[in-house]
Amino acid sequence: MAEPADVSRETPELETAVVSRETAAPDPGRRSAPIADELADQVRRREVLASSAIPKPAEPRVLTVSNQKGGVGKTTTTVNVAAALAQFGLRVLVIDIDPQGNASTALGIPHHAEVPSVYDVVVDDQELASVLQECPDIPGLWCAPATIDLAGAELELVSLVARESRLKRAIDHYQQQPGDAGIFDFILIDCPPSLGLLTVNAFVAAREVFIPIQCEYYALEGLSQLLKNIELIRAHLNPELHVSTILLTMYDARTRLSAQVADEVRTHFSEQVLKATIPRSVRISEAPSHGQTVLTYDPSSSGALSYAEAAKELGARSTTIAR
Repeated sequence: MAEPADVSRETPELETAVVSRETAAPDPGRRSAPIADELADQVRRREVLASSAIPKPAEPRVLTVSNQKGGVGKTTTTVNVAAALAQFGLRVLVIDIDPQGNASTALGIPHHAEVPSVYDVVVDDQELASVLQECPDIPGLWCAPATIDLAGAELELVSLVARESRLKRAIDHYQQQPGDAGIFDFILIDCPPSLGLLTVNAFVAAREVFIPIQCEYYALEGLSQLLKNIELIRAHLNPELHVSTILLTMYDARTRLSAQVADEVRTHFSEQVLKATIPRSVRISEAPSHGQTVLTYDPSSSGALSYAEAAKELGARSTTIAR
């Protein structure tokens, strides 16, 4: 039998469910199938999003998206939340300070060695406006790309004056004297998975820390160390820094471990954890290889829906966030 057109490749078990429904004898007393319930729930969630809007924050919000553990969906979360915020009509900037440049790739931004980048801003004191590029797929979403030059920036920053606050100075100057992109409502900084001088610059530049947490046991161990480092930054460099948002990623509803990790994180960080969770999704993983976010690569996927919900919830906190 040919594969039904409406069955996503990321959920092959749905095909079996559809085939079974077509061949099985009707049972008037049978309850609705799980696939039907899931589809109905997605339709309802999309209707809620379609009728929603995110108000502009009272003042621009700068968030560092950070987790010292790699592979937790940090860059994926940065670009997809940024894309969703821009689709809600906000002006959004992604600053990529990870030398790997994965956020730049996912947004379809060129970032080869000759491209003006964040390196020129933090090391050579160039204006932030001179390195900005607009995402080709999403109006209102801009990126300050990373190039391989950033790999040596850690060593070059050591001898520079005010080495921990060079990114903050560049952001503040741009927001006071904006370029063609205008003043940004949200600035999301994608960090490398380490606590070097680049990450310290991100922490000093931001007021908020946005932490993606993979729903696995080792993620909890990494979170403890991250919180200790944030406290050090608060004590010595940026007293306004605080963890405002935690997002659970790679959630697998079929496993007990995901539920246990989610429950534990919500117990300890009830005010910071978003209600939205990001499921494991083939579409989310495929999107960067096409130079896109999942919101443009497959807008109908469960991953795109979940990131849109997370962005809406993040934006709704603009006026209620604790300082």
